[in-house]
Amino acid sequence: MVFRRNFPKPKFTEEQLADLGKIRNSRSEERRRVIRAGIILDYIADLSDEVIARKNHVNKNTVKNTLSKLREFGVDSALADLPRPGKPRRITDDDKAWILNLACTKPSEHGYPNELWTYSLLTSHARMSRPSLRDVSRSTIHDILTLAAIRPHKIRYYVENRDEDFENKMATILHVYKEVEIINSGSAEDDLKDTITISFDEKPGIQALSLKSEELPPVPGKYPSVTRDYEYRRLGTLSLLAGLNLHSGKVTEITSRTHNSDDFIRFLKKLDSSYPKEITLRLILDNLRVHTSEKTRKYLATVPNRFVFVFTPKHGSWLNIVETLFSKITRTLLKEIRVKRFEELKERIDQYFDELNRSPVIFRWTYKMDETVIA
Repeated sequence: MVFRRNFPKPKFTEEQLADLGKIRNSRSEERRRVIRAGIILDYIADLSDEVIARKNHVNKNTVKNTLSKLREFGVDSALADLPRPGKPRRITDDDKAWILNLACTKPSEHGYPNELWTYSLLTSHARMSRPSLRDVSRSTIHDILTLAAIRPHKIRYYVENRDEDFENKMATILHVYKEVEIINSGSAEDDLKDTITISFDEKPGIQALSLKSEELPPVPGKYPSVTRDYEYRRLGTLSLLAGLNLHSGKVTEITSRTHNSDDFIRFLKKLDSSYPKEITLRLILDNLRVHTSEKTRKYLATVPNRFVFVFTPKHGSWLNIVETLFSKITRTLLKEIRVKRFEELKERIDQYFDELNRSPVIFRWTYKMDETVIA
């Protein structure tokens, strides 16, 4: 049995009924006004609250509240929100500033052993330390800090420039790149034509990883990608030493299980055997100890004037253009590689560079080159 309302229905003019119909069918009206107009029209049609709620996709409380406003205040008030007194602002601007200032300090400055703030610790400290914040919630603290883009529970790292001569060393590297550009354009002086510039770096710790179970290939319409067991075996690590010829784009490389002066000397010997003896080989490299070790210096003494080293500044490895090559091989080969035996890793790296050298690409440095002038 349907329960019937005992409240007398308000009187509606034809104009009001027409307006309610327009609002209910409108695509530009606020959704809440459209819903309320529908509720009122269904009420006029003598539908029950339950049916009205189901028809307008709202709950019964919404129907009751709308009809209560209709009976008490009329159609216009039923379609709109009643004015509210407003809740007094509990967090003042001074409180917000205090919270932000607190978040920019360290917990240890306030007697806590923690290295970083947590939202819970911030909330607890704020409640104890500031009477006006004794009831502040964790979510309020979170919202205030989020709005100010402060994340006191996170750490971001940077590398401080500790090389006092960084600018001069960077200028030297850029000068070398400018000379390479001139040589490659065919307008170099004779003394530059006898110099080949090699951008060199090492990549130690390349892991040889072996699968414990077979990979599953993609299946059209079912599995879009290769599926791989997350477990693997470690077969050892390999170091890659590579030099990029900035004139031809060709790469000279060696791999080794170790990473020491002997490996670097072996690389230099391979370079020495790859170029005519009258050519000066100028290497751009970082100031790693093995590059200036006693063993390395002894070898260099046996090939006087053959090699010239140009060192990047400390924390300035990004100035070495070979890093672009290392980034590429990491992305396209090393990141996801799996091998069945350790030697396979070396073989596939060698194969990678063999293919690269068949279609070499000349890498060019562009950063600040317009500001670099050859005197």
